[in-house]
Amino acid sequence: MLEQIQWLGHGSFVLEGSPTIYITPWRLGQRSEAADIILISHAHYVHFSPADIAKISHPSTHIIGPAAVAREIDGIEVLRPWQTICIGRLSIRGIPAFTGASIDTTPRPDGLGFMISLNYFDIYYAGDTQYIPEMSRLHPDIAIVPVDGQGTMTAQDAAQAVALMKPRYAIPFNWNASTRGEAAAFQRAAESTAQVVVMQPA
Repeated sequence: MLEQIQWLGHGSFVLEGSPTIYITPWRLGQRSEAADIILISHAHYVHFSPADIAKISHPSTHIIGPAAVAREIDGIEVLRPWQTICIGRLSIRGIPAFTGASIDTTPRPDGLGFMISLNYFDIYYAGDTQYIPEMSRLHPDIAIVPVDGQGTMTAQDAAQAVALMKPRYAIPFNWNASTRGEAAAFQRAAESTAQVVVMQPA
């Protein structure tokens, strides 16, 4: 399953295969492979790009996100915290995500992470979130976690979350070439409890 996951930069990922699942597509550039499912974690512009959503959508694409996103664009299937949506053999569960006011001036109690269950794997995409106690209830095979500390988890926070969840693999996001040290710090802190995979943008 790990080889089907591509990081597209910042908080954007694609799970290739059948179905093809995009998570918060943003600045896709020339990439235009059609999406079967698009997951939007919250309405902040770097995670919610109507132009990129339109680029990869087709009439049967499922676009799923919280109520705050549904207020901004038509055709969203609203997912609430701890609710599960099933599409064929795939299930997607909404996990609460909450950031502080350092990203913008409004906390996001209705932001989401996602637990994606597919092909006997549970993949947790945390979204933009601080460390929350509910993470102790999650036991994914793969955890995809922010490490920037800009209203979200720091590298140390993310390592603490990984230690609680005990995934086999952990993937950091929300870092770039100038903040590579955050990914490295997370790798050092988390490598005793999970295999850390530091991806490069596809």
